[in-house]
Amino acid sequence: MSKIDVFTLGETMVLFQPEQMLPLEYVRQFPKSIGGAESNVAIGLTRLGHSVGWFSKLGDDPFGLYIYKFIRGEGVDVSSCVFTDKAQTGLIFKEQLSAEDLNVYYYRKNSAASLMEAAELDENYIAQAKVLHITGITPALSKSCYQTVMKAIQIAKRNKMTIVFDPNLRLKLWTAEQAKSVFNEIAIHADVILPGLDEGQFMTGMTEVEDIADILMGDGDKTIIIKLGRDGAYLRTKDEGSYIEGFPVKHVVDPVGAGDGFAAGIISGILRKEPLSLVVRRANAIGAMVVSVNGDVEGLPTLQTIDRFMEPIGTARDVKR
Repeated sequence: MSKIDVFTLGETMVLFQPEQMLPLEYVRQFPKSIGGAESNVAIGLTRLGHSVGWFSKLGDDPFGLYIYKFIRGEGVDVSSCVFTDKAQTGLIFKEQLSAEDLNVYYYRKNSAASLMEAAELDENYIAQAKVLHITGITPALSKSCYQTVMKAIQIAKRNKMTIVFDPNLRLKLWTAEQAKSVFNEIAIHADVILPGLDEGQFMTGMTEVEDIADILMGDGDKTIIIKLGRDGAYLRTKDEGSYIEGFPVKHVVDPVGAGDGFAAGIISGILRKEPLSLVVRRANAIGAMVVSVNGDVEGLPTLQTIDRFMEPIGTARDVKR
């Protein structure tokens, strides 16, 4: 197994996203790709120059093999993944009727990934990493997935890893009460928390950005970064609290995956030990780039691409020919 900077775990599904803006019942062709929050982050990080290990349980079927090969082909280490013949790989269908009207249909109940078990985690492998990235999606899949996430957190804490938590609220997977309880349980252990404004409100019961950050910070030394969409993000640490401007997007093509790109940008900056204001600004830029492209991973940039995007208009640069 390769040495890794980041470890993440979760479900990735085969994504069918028509190229036409039509109701699904009228679509005849479905190009195939992948979709999954954690693998999106993993791929985003590899494009930014980091080594990432991704764990999941895949169906022993053609779709499971496709996901495995796709993510491996993006440079992510998938050597810790396992296959099962007891369940099938999950599927997603996207229906886009306009840039603003997007519906996502999941076929993931009792999927292969929902059978993940804590005993399948390899502590020696995970402990190589500096960062553990987790979302609130994985513990919602099943009781065993919840136990797997908590085991990963225990391993991370034993090995002094930085724990990054992106809530990624999915109320179709569990009740609001279950989600709030688990999110706040994980937040206690997390070093970096990346909620959207609505998720922060859900977790804390507060409505104002700075109040949400205060509650999530608690008495600990945490980094709270609240995503504010087109308005950028709010950064809070024990030493500072500041709003970081977003980047204007002329035309939103597909909003799915923007938060995952943002998370990849934050983790990359933490690994590079860059000033947090720069880290959040770059993460905002990545989110803006992702929403301008169809698909979950297609818009994730390289470091060179994102640096060019962030240059002021009119800045001259050398172009290799």
